[in-house]
Amino acid sequence: MRIGIIGSGVAGSLLAEGLLGSPGHEVTLFERAAAGEHAEAGTGLNLGPNALKALRLHAPARHDALRATSLPWRRWRVDLTDGTPLLDLDLLSVAEEPGARIRWSELYRALRAPVAPLTRQGHALEALEEDAAGRLVPVFVTPGGALVREGGFDLLVGADGRYSRLRALTAGDPVPEHLGLCIWRLLVSDAGDCPFDDYGQWFQGSNRLLAFRVPGDAVYVAGTFRLGGEVPIPEEARTAAHQRALFAPAGAAPCPAVAWMLDRIEADVAGIHWARTQEAPVLRHAAGGRALFLGDAAQAMVPTLGQGATQAIEDGAIAAGILRAGGDAAAVAARRDPRVAFARRLSRAASDTILGEDPVEGTRRKGREPFLAELRRLYTEVPGPGDGAPPARVEAA
Repeated sequence: MRIGIIGSGVAGSLLAEGLLGSPGHEVTLFERAAAGEHAEAGTGLNLGPNALKALRLHAPARHDALRATSLPWRRWRVDLTDGTPLLDLDLLSVAEEPGARIRWSELYRALRAPVAPLTRQGHALEALEEDAAGRLVPVFVTPGGALVREGGFDLLVGADGRYSRLRALTAGDPVPEHLGLCIWRLLVSDAGDCPFDDYGQWFQGSNRLLAFRVPGDAVYVAGTFRLGGEVPIPEEARTAAHQRALFAPAGAAPCPAVAWMLDRIEADVAGIHWARTQEAPVLRHAAGGRALFLGDAAQAMVPTLGQGATQAIEDGAIAAGILRAGGDAAAVAARRDPRVAFARRLSRAASDTILGEDPVEGTRRKGREPFLAELRRLYTEVPGPGDGAPPARVEAA
């Protein structure tokens, strides 16, 4: 079976590694970026404990590599911006091992290293054709503008993110649902004086700061605030003064953590990445099962519980086992879609406090049952190789 993977991100690299040396599978990985391009791009992210469990069960070498290049995520702390405590959750009370805090660039390096020999760099998917056998033939454009065809593939895998070109070509662009929220991200690269370490959130009304240390003496900071509808982010909101007004507590001094973040925002507001929070409908396969989608290409979701990259890790690791065993795109859907639906529902429910609900009571509920039971399910119910596997082949729609 000839398999082409579009995108060497989280899911694509894990899938390719999982199929390395698999009898009957010939795998090629195509990456838009040229070699060395964007090597230090991105900010930071937290990976849920379920991501590390998926790697431990399905790709132990990647588990060890990520542990070596990340910091553990052990606690989830939530305060008001004046320092009033709301929640301090030990993740090991709901998970089997800690999550991880890591830079995006280091995550990519750790996942891409073992599949570098399979990767064609500088290949941006431009179009699709079919060969005489009905197989999909991807047409790529190189940085120099040349069109490249690599022949027909029995299966093309879209692991090319929420703006997946393969999904657009086979099923059209998804219509996103905007939540009326702005989310911005900043990596503070010189953070030796940062007064906190592990994962924390700080609320001023429904406006929320989120931050944690990542390796390399750096701190990842993200801010979320409501836009009041499906509107663009106003230019005046992209200023340090506006952000200070959003997150500074009314009638009180900010706690040391928030004061530190507000000063860093002011110092590097030009380095902030701005986006609007959105979800996209789930689509696992198209083109009669000849195209399979993983990660954000299949299931872009709200980032509230950090499940975007985490579910991409589950996707890549688990899909590799299904394909290795002779399964197809529909078999991947049968295994993954119920799990992804649960993660999306819980992530959306956990967004209540940034969507306008009372952040005090909403946060405190997250420290009690039944929310804790839902977190245990999210963090621990990761199938191992062969656990509950569907039939190897399920008729594709």
